[in-house]
Amino acid sequence: MSAAIALTAFPDREALARSLAAHVGEALRARYAWDGAASLAVSGGRTPARFFELLSGAPLDWPRISVTLVDERWVPETSERSNAALVRRHLLTGPAASAAFVPLYTGTETPEAGLAAVEAAAARLPLPFAALVLGMGDDGHTASFFPHGEGLSGAVDPATLARLAVVRAEAAGEPRITFTLPPLLAADRLFLHIEGEGKRRVLEAALEDGPLADMPIRAVLRNLDRPLDVFWCP
Repeated sequence: MSAAIALTAFPDREALARSLAAHVGEALRARYAWDGAASLAVSGGRTPARFFELLSGAPLDWPRISVTLVDERWVPETSERSNAALVRRHLLTGPAASAAFVPLYTGTETPEAGLAAVEAAAARLPLPFAALVLGMGDDGHTASFFPHGEGLSGAVDPATLARLAVVRAEAAGEPRITFTLPPLLAADRLFLHIEGEGKRRVLEAALEDGPLADMPIRAVLRNLDRPLDVFWCP
């Protein structure tokens, strides 16, 4: 595969989740040893649940750690679609319950109305992120960078000064709020967690030439100053 990625293949999702939890824990430990505090940004969906469960029990100084989401659907935590609810259920338990959690949903009717409040909360996070874990959809989206979405161009602009952006796309379902490209690229450790042969083929396609808007994960692949750490299992 391309030098734009450093792919580690695992025999199964359990082995992947254990290794990813160890690497993320190492990055968090290194950052709070240096700065006294560290931040972690994670993605939602079905894929990361086991990784969350393993990380939640890691021997870390959790009160020094802030956890947030890479992106969020504009839904309350009572919704089964809420990424925040997933994180609370699988990650913020046991030792990790003492971490600070910064959700991205505010309860306003639209993400545009809540954007300023989320920006203010994000500004209090210790940045850069010690670790940030991305997922990827079958359409080549990552974070809430959806193909040809409304707001996509601003969200993936490497020069934007905004930490967060609103993106709307038919494939996204609900409106979304997402961290923009620069905070992703600035993370101490940036990981892509994908599973299945289909996702590997999508990644291979994204590494080829083509419009960024067709497969927005290309924004990460083409702007990161180091190979993207990809953790994959069949």
